[in-house]
Amino acid sequence: MAKRQKRWIYSPPKAPKPKVPEGVKAEVEARATELVETVLKPQHVKPPPDDERFNYIVDIYTKWYRNCFYFFCAKYACPGPNALSPFFEAKFARMEYVGGESRFNLSFMKYTGEWIELYRNLSLEECLTAIREEPYFYP
Repeated sequence: MAKRQKRWIYSPPKAPKPKVPEGVKAEVEARATELVETVLKPQHVKPPPDDERFNYIVDIYTKWYRNCFYFFCAKYACPGPNALSPFFEAKFARMEYVGGESRFNLSFMKYTGEWIELYRNLSLEECLTAIREEPYFYP
């Protein structure tokens, strides 16, 4: 069996990710907090179930990490006797800042732990509408 020849392939450097302006951060946080408090928490944060074997959502919140806004993170309680930890966090939507006039790439977390980018170059309003209305972004 013949050996494969090694080849050099040009790999250009990746473009640096844009830094998020403070004004954009403040606007995104305010609008996201409003959506969480008025829509998502009433829909998804419920009282604990009677059966303690099942996890349940106790909080939904948002946070920034570098140029990504982890739009919604759900905190789950694990009340069962075999739980490794009393709580765990699950991220379910991410808005990655791409620059310009507050433009974002919108992704959801697949059950395998992989981010799947659904939309590119959306405005803040388009992102909020998609998160509010589409089933991909449920906790």
